[in-house]
Amino acid sequence: MPGLTHEFGHAAVNKQIFTIGYEGLDSEHVPGILSAAGVAVLADVRAVANSRKRGFSKGALGSALRDSGLGYTHLRSLGTPKSGRLAARAGDSALMRRIYCEEVLDTAAGQASLDDLAALAEAAPLCLLCFERDPAFCHRRVLTERLAERGFTVRDL
Repeated sequence: MPGLTHEFGHAAVNKQIFTIGYEGLDSEHVPGILSAAGVAVLADVRAVANSRKRGFSKGALGSALRDSGLGYTHLRSLGTPKSGRLAARAGDSALMRRIYCEEVLDTAAGQASLDDLAALAEAAPLCLLCFERDPAFCHRRVLTERLAERGFTVRDL
């Protein structure tokens, strides 16, 4: 649910990470939503940072965020593989999760990318971006569960 903070069983620490799905949003509203939440950097965790939705392709999104004083980084290595995206589109979030963990997060490269993400989130208030509105059906939830194990609290915007 938007606006809820998930503690995942850990005591609240000053380490917080945000997530946002742009499904149903207009690109013009995203910088304001992020700024109001105190986010400094948007981490795009899509494997393919292109979108048919105006303003959400990598170049346009990064430019709009920089113009609003926010940072942007594309973390392609933390995106969902094509087979996982197909499972998500088919409504099979359990299969998407399994594919994502096996092919991305539970690999040496995936762990290194997760370490990099945690370091970015510790350095500045960070928000993960993907398409899916509901984080429960998106790989953002898998990422935030792994970050919660490292002491982060999560707030879905």
